[in-house]
Amino acid sequence: MSIFTPTNQIRLTNVAVVRMKRGGQRFEIACYKNKVVSWRSGAEKDLDEVLQTHSVFVNVSKGQVAKKDDLSKSFGTDDITEVCKQILSKGELQVSDKERQGQLETMFRDIATIVAEKCVNPETKRPYTVSLIERAMKDIHYSVKAHKSTKQQALEVIKQLKKSMEIQRAHMRLRLVLPAKEGKKLKERLKPLLKVVESEDFDEQLEMVCLVDPGCFREIDELIRCETKGRGSLEVLNLKDVEEGDEKLE
Repeated sequence: MSIFTPTNQIRLTNVAVVRMKRGGQRFEIACYKNKVVSWRSGAEKDLDEVLQTHSVFVNVSKGQVAKKDDLSKSFGTDDITEVCKQILSKGELQVSDKERQGQLETMFRDIATIVAEKCVNPETKRPYTVSLIERAMKDIHYSVKAHKSTKQQALEVIKQLKKSMEIQRAHMRLRLVLPAKEGKKLKERLKPLLKVVESEDFDEQLEMVCLVDPGCFREIDELIRCETKGRGSLEVLNLKDVEEGDEKLE
């Protein structure tokens, strides 16, 4: 016995649904769990890794696919990929209360981590720890916004924290002095951690002046101490302010 399955029905399992209402109609897309947040934060750029199927639904759980005419009326296009991107960016992720709370807690810590990596105490010229930033965010009652990327929210947090504590976005200007024997090898390992190398002098030893994100300071310090067995040195020269108008967090 054969069972008739309507051609506009698709069955999916283990799916995260993103829903959007447009023009009085409901539209949904079927995504892989955890990938929606990655897409919105910019960590995931491949749409195929996010969508379970390149289809727009009226109802995912029933497998009912939206008609192209309805897409054109509501979105101004019947290009499925374009509509999926719109829903993915602006739609509401359907999750349980427990899942939602878990996602918000993860985002809260991610935001605190970004702030700690990008900022310093201007008096001590040292970075803050993630846990201290988390406590400060709780003190100002910062509420995580699920639809905004963690990088955008980190910028908001920095502005708000400036009202209650000494904090500023800055690159640290460091002078690194490395023994000649380990210099070249260690320089290659340090490269990914350095933002800008301002000067470099290789005579009896390698001396570099460079700019780094504050969050990399401890890793650089540890790398130099371990690899040179205490013969290398690291000195904080000063801080280079990040321009107020620079709204990007790389």
